[in-house]
Amino acid sequence: MEWVIADRPVDYPEALEFMKARAAAIARGEAEELVWLVEHPPLYTAGTSAKAEDLLEPNRFPVFETGRGGEHTYHGPGQRVAYAMLDLTQRGRDTRCYVRGLESWVIDALANFNVDGESRDGRIGVWVKQPGRPGGESKIAAVGVRVSRWVTTHGIAINVSPDLSHFAGIVPCGITEYGVTSLEDLGQIVSMSEADIALRAAFERRFGPTVAALPESLVTAA
Repeated sequence: MEWVIADRPVDYPEALEFMKARAAAIARGEAEELVWLVEHPPLYTAGTSAKAEDLLEPNRFPVFETGRGGEHTYHGPGQRVAYAMLDLTQRGRDTRCYVRGLESWVIDALANFNVDGESRDGRIGVWVKQPGRPGGESKIAAVGVRVSRWVTTHGIAINVSPDLSHFAGIVPCGITEYGVTSLEDLGQIVSMSEADIALRAAFERRFGPTVAALPESLVTAA
């Protein structure tokens, strides 16, 4: 499968259109599986379970409706978003297992930076213990997926060094009892390229080998 790192910030509508087209091509057997790593300009997204009242500051950043599962989340500079377009017909056709696999992927990558990420029953994403914060733990990575014709879109968003104050405009993932954190907030100064290296190594251990490709190689034809 291909592994592509965007060389510029990617507008969210552009990402949605690309994922839709690429997933359709994968389903038809006309394109390879792909993991696409991007950063977005500051924005909020609303998943299929999003509640209007959880958008606390609707005029703060652009808000985009998206077909992924989950509620509201924030994307912006300093956050690595990894969109995974994978064919689940080759991976057991088990969406729940796939989501757990994404969480485990992030947990494995975080271990490279001496951060103990954990999953939680009933709370999708990756969490770290953080005494003194609400609930004693915080979310460091969000997971949201969509599956169509057994091909996945969307994926994970890991907080490397974003402006955490931007999460105040929403109730992240509809959860008020816990906070949001980042590698930087935990005292780990990690560059985006270092995070990418850890993410790729951890991904390959769980999902199989990847081939690096340049952004201009992306196939977008529907």
